[in-house]
Amino acid sequence: MKLFYGEITDRKVIINDEEQQHIVKVLRMRDGENIHVTDGSGKLASGKLVIEGKKAGIEVSEIKENLPEFNPKLHIAIAPTKNIDRIEFFVEKAVEMGISEISIIVTEKTERKNINIDKIRKQAVAASKQSLRFHFPVINDAVKLSDFLKNIDPEHTFVAHCHENLERIDLKNIPQLQQLTFLIGPEGDFSEKEIAFLAENKVRAVSLGNQRLRTETAGVFVAAWNYYNMI
Repeated sequence: MKLFYGEITDRKVIINDEEQQHIVKVLRMRDGENIHVTDGSGKLASGKLVIEGKKAGIEVSEIKENLPEFNPKLHIAIAPTKNIDRIEFFVEKAVEMGISEISIIVTEKTERKNINIDKIRKQAVAASKQSLRFHFPVINDAVKLSDFLKNIDPEHTFVAHCHENLERIDLKNIPQLQQLTFLIGPEGDFSEKEIAFLAENKVRAVSLGNQRLRTETAGVFVAAWNYYNMI
């Protein structure tokens, strides 16, 4: 399936401008080829490619709506790594495994303060198309941990940390929920003060195993665990 991103309203489908350039200049696709376009919100249009100069469109033959979403829904709130490539790796892999939402959180030990969220959103779209997703994940703006906690449901929220002297439950003992939020800390982990603050907000701590995982590895691990529960 050759999947692209665009707007879908009634019987009208407009392929995203950057996608049009990619079709014409990079892929050098030909008029009449079969293509599919998703709006990232559960709609999928199928039809024939129409090339007009430097523009690319679609002659629609079918539009499917309300395509099923991934279940359970997973939201990972993760602190950015000093090397931005690592967090971008996490985003790509987590999106491929069906994550529903990603938030970038700023913690006490976060070294990287400036995040190009638009770039991350584009990477999420690219990973969604690569893995044939018709529901793209939400990528939120960076926010302080304290502000993030104002809008969470503690019944569905867990924090993964490496402080062995503090109480943690095993990942396998987390109840089967339709919606989950996981917090992943920065290099150096959450501070004990932050973990106490999370506990005060009734966020339960969870262990991801005996090994100490990098930030991005922990994020990918949780995404893979949730993906396994999907199937």
